[in-house]
Amino acid sequence: MSVRMGHTLPQTALMVAFGIFLWTFVEYVLHRFLFHIETKSYWGNTIHYLLHGCHHKHPMDGLRLVFPPAAAAILCIPFWNLIKFCATPSTTPALFGGGLLGYVMYDVTHYYLHHGQPTNQVPKSLKKYHLNHHFRIQNKGFGITSAFWDRVFGTLPQTKAADRAR
Repeated sequence: MSVRMGHTLPQTALMVAFGIFLWTFVEYVLHRFLFHIETKSYWGNTIHYLLHGCHHKHPMDGLRLVFPPAAAAILCIPFWNLIKFCATPSTTPALFGGGLLGYVMYDVTHYYLHHGQPTNQVPKSLKKYHLNHHFRIQNKGFGITSAFWDRVFGTLPQTKAADRAR
């Protein structure tokens, strides 16, 4: 749609890439501030458990790794409207498409980090980084697809070697 509205293919590709980048920020913010929120009430605890707590309690359960597609489809509406509010009509489709692609990449990556057996160094270190969040330091390491925002916001967990050096 962005191409049909007058943008070149390279411009649209750049907007899609920026949408993917925006998704990584949304991923970090949701994981840090919503999925790891401190709750005190019965209903708060229950909602938190259903949203993310059950995933931390059973991190290797393959049925608790991917956000339900129907719920994700419903949440697309407010995200579309937010992007539409912040962007121009011709850039909205490419930015939203990039964000949606980022979300799908996140879901696939998250599943792979829990159940895949990576052989290359990048996915191996990402798996180690994410499982460190689950099994060692749950209040740091909120990035799933990368540690970029953890570096930016100071929530990068220390390595075991750094802990031993202290």
